[in-house]
Amino acid sequence: MTAGGRPAEPEVIWSRPQRAGRGPRPAHSRESIAAEAVRIADAEGIEAASMRRVAAGIGAGTMSLYNYVPRKEELYELMVDAVSAEYEYPPPSGDWRADLLALARQTRALMHRHPWLPRLLTPVYGFSPHALRYLEHSLECLAPLEIPEAEKLELVAAVNGSVATYVAGELALAERARSLPWSEGEEQGVRAAWLGSRLATGEYPRLAAALAGGGPVPGTGLDMSAVFDRSVSRLLSAWDT
Repeated sequence: MTAGGRPAEPEVIWSRPQRAGRGPRPAHSRESIAAEAVRIADAEGIEAASMRRVAAGIGAGTMSLYNYVPRKEELYELMVDAVSAEYEYPPPSGDWRADLLALARQTRALMHRHPWLPRLLTPVYGFSPHALRYLEHSLECLAPLEIPEAEKLELVAAVNGSVATYVAGELALAERARSLPWSEGEEQGVRAAWLGSRLATGEYPRLAAALAGGGPVPGTGLDMSAVFDRSVSRLLSAWDT
């Protein structure tokens, strides 16, 4: 170990014991550290979850926190794993599409509860203890799908990437609405009127036909849950055999 508790060589935090040998019981746990970091990030954003803030929140010195979490990247890993514990895993139904859609809905809800999460979803953080449980359950749901196991992992990754992109858009729209000096409904009305005037010129006949048939227009009161379900279902259909 180097000064401040940082490892001299790369290591996986999950392979590092919280308590070494028979020494005194640690004053803090990874669970309490992760919980405080999640609390801060949920309230103020991921940038606010600094080592200094987390240390102060659990009543520790900043440098002593490095004895538990060597780097901020490990703190992020603890956070992703902590919120991944919120998944529920009912027994697979035998309908892999329905099961993966149900998981995708859970992921969407999880990201709305923790808006910082889409920014941290990377393969590096995808192999924490709770993430491994998620992957194992996903593969169990995919047992009826007759494709190579490696492709099943690709499918899970594709769904998670799609969900993260979708939720990032939802969060951006919500943040913009909060910053408007007028109501969201007022802006929607103005934008809808402008769009209607453009379509009335006849220059965009295909777009006019699509929107007349109920095509999606962001920010116009769509049932975003229904749009989400359709988007994920279309993605899943690409793996039909």
